[in-house]
Amino acid sequence: MDERQRAQALATYDVIGGPPRRELEALVDLAAQVADVPFAAINLFSDDHQHQVATSGFEGKDSPRSDSMCRFVVESGHSIMVEDAGTDSRFADSPWTTGEIAEVKYYASHPLRTPGEVVIGTLCVFDTESHPVTPDSARGLAQLADRVVDVLELELTSRRLSEANARLSTANERLEHFAGQVSHDLKNPLTSLSLSLESLELEVTDAYQLDTLARARRGVDRMDGMISDLLAFASQGAPPGDDLVDLGAELRLALDDLAGRVAARAVTVGALPVVRGDAVQLRSVLMNLLDNAAKFTDDGAAPEIEVDSRMLDGRHRIEVRDRGRGVPVDRSERIFAPLARLDKSVEGVGIGLATCRRVVEAHGGLIGVVPRAGGGSVFWFDLPFADV
Repeated sequence: MDERQRAQALATYDVIGGPPRRELEALVDLAAQVADVPFAAINLFSDDHQHQVATSGFEGKDSPRSDSMCRFVVESGHSIMVEDAGTDSRFADSPWTTGEIAEVKYYASHPLRTPGEVVIGTLCVFDTESHPVTPDSARGLAQLADRVVDVLELELTSRRLSEANARLSTANERLEHFAGQVSHDLKNPLTSLSLSLESLELEVTDAYQLDTLARARRGVDRMDGMISDLLAFASQGAPPGDDLVDLGAELRLALDDLAGRVAARAVTVGALPVVRGDAVQLRSVLMNLLDNAAKFTDDGAAPEIEVDSRMLDGRHRIEVRDRGRGVPVDRSERIFAPLARLDKSVEGVGIGLATCRRVVEAHGGLIGVVPRAGGGSVFWFDLPFADV
């Protein structure tokens, strides 16, 4: 066994040197009860020491690795079970059997093996009296040793999740700060520029100059729209709250807001659920998906859009189906990245779907797209079932 791998695994679990973990103490108590012995321990091994991170029936402490009975288990990677350790050549001179530390007779130890196949220590049970070794006792000890590793893995996952949440919180704060700076540094000058162009349009009569001013105004409007989209993207994704949201009502409001771009008669609407979250944010998701479905319809064709929902694995799945140009399967993930634009013939800056993802994920859901049979796309998002 590579000692560096063991040291790295122990550092990752970060269990040596801290206060005893309640879950580990509960497991050693259970191991002693199952084996019907007074003593049990969880031992982890560094380069030169055995660290007893949880014990039952005695007070554990660190000791030299050379004195440890369990080092044979760690070095071999196999369990050891003996009725009387004092008669075993491996343990006859151990301070744990000679009386210097204890007078161990019955001894059973199973390796603690990580998912990466690194043996980091043992779960052992022992007694000062002899006991028969049975298949049931071996099986019970092995199962409990696996649970010890499960506890370490669960704590590691929980710690990593907390760290990731902390990093995400910091990233969101920075993103919101960036949004504020953009608003101050770009929005205000653009407003002044737009007003100046409007004033010039009132004074200019030459057709060429008017056309030039109009193009400048359109450029300002596009920049203003891009900044607004970036600000919206930055502001979404915060915890959305726990209000009841009628998605059917929000869809009707979205269609009102989209009047002129998406004709209500082009949209067939099924039954939509009531969910929990933020109505404005979820309405923005529906608006973005409807607007995209209309924008990416082939030139000259009338949009054909269906909005419906169904239950899937205990969650609400909302689908927006179109008969547009479709999304290549190999790009179905990329389109949800910020600033991703697969079809530059359509106006936009590639923020809408990224914003949708932030909103849906903040609501505990998922979003994606799949091809639609017969042509087009099905954009879907899942939301948790709401107890109303």
